[in-house]
Amino acid sequence: MAELKSMHETAARTNVFDKYIATNTIFKSDREMLRPSYIPKVLPHREKEIDQLAAIVSTGLRGDRPSNVLIFGKTGTGKTATVKFIANEAAKVSSSSSTIDFIYVNCCELDTNYSVLQHMANKFIENTEDRAPYNGWSIERVYSLFKEVVDRQKRLLVVVLDELDRLVYKTGDDLLYNLSRINDDMKNSKVSIIGIANDLKFTDYLDARVKSRLGEERIVFSPYDARELSDILGVRADTVFAPGALNEDVIPLCAALAAQEHGDARRALEMLRVAAESAEREGRKPVTTEDVMKAKNKIELDTVTETVKTLPSQSKMLLLSMTIYSEKRRIMTTGDIYDTYHNLCNSVGILPLTQRRIGDLISELDMLGIVRARVRSFGRGGRTKEIELSVPLNETRELLVDDELLSSYKNARAKIQTTLI
Repeated sequence: MAELKSMHETAARTNVFDKYIATNTIFKSDREMLRPSYIPKVLPHREKEIDQLAAIVSTGLRGDRPSNVLIFGKTGTGKTATVKFIANEAAKVSSSSSTIDFIYVNCCELDTNYSVLQHMANKFIENTEDRAPYNGWSIERVYSLFKEVVDRQKRLLVVVLDELDRLVYKTGDDLLYNLSRINDDMKNSKVSIIGIANDLKFTDYLDARVKSRLGEERIVFSPYDARELSDILGVRADTVFAPGALNEDVIPLCAALAAQEHGDARRALEMLRVAAESAEREGRKPVTTEDVMKAKNKIELDTVTETVKTLPSQSKMLLLSMTIYSEKRRIMTTGDIYDTYHNLCNSVGILPLTQRRIGDLISELDMLGIVRARVRSFGRGGRTKEIELSVPLNETRELLVDDELLSSYKNARAKIQTTLI
């Protein structure tokens, strides 16, 4: 009884967070600087791209409409950060006679023509009752509202459409057609478009008129190499981390690992942040290369989990088939996968798709980064598509076997486990 009372008194004097707060010797300032959403005052190794975009946008500061711009590059190459940096700089020099407004739209979050137009129109409407609803109007009505409220502003509007390729693949180019010709109907305002895309090929899906108007200027962001990523991490690390918080080989390792993945600065920053937070929770200092490798595995698994959860059931079944066949051979063909997929569908009572449709789903998984698909030519012997998983095999398979959607089919889980054996 006395021991229990003593424990209670001790608990009353302490807080569950005390041990974590007291051991915070790794971070000395806001760790948000290590997140992709943070826009730094300096963007190392993007000086050329910043200058290119500034030269285009500067036309607006002189009262004319800048050319439309398409920006291409892999994920994490600084495309969004550069555009937002330019927007911030333009706001500093805008005057009453040449005002530029930037409106940013993430087409992964707003992935329909209606939601994009509704979001942009409502940015300029203060009265809630006058705003476009989340649904219920026609596209034409929302577009007319957007055009009307923008023209009343009597200024230049730069519409930034991030992840534009995703929107085009999902909904086509109708929105871009309307936006690219909106200036024909404007009396007081002007609109320019900056499209940001990961896939260079998405313009093949555009009408020739849209492609011509939208791609007046093009800027391509090349992936960062390991040295450039080290510089990027080093600039932020000097501000964020306390002296002696990192082993000297931590930043080079984060940079090297990210350079292997298309030079993704976001991934490098995330690895560094997760590694540091892991060491901080354990009350250790400094952060080591072992922390980085653990962070890499955790990030990969978290990414796979989030992506797989959002896949349609047929894509999940296809991916599960790939994990099964990979036990036999690491490199697969569409035909190899289809046989396994067909047998698996029959075993769990799901109607299989055609082999041609499965080829389309493989291309979608390739675009998501879940698999790597490449066409190999044999000369007169023809061509074949070779596919390789780019996600952890065992973890992905366990995730799929336990998936609620797949296991909702009668006896599916038991039959899948039998197939795996």
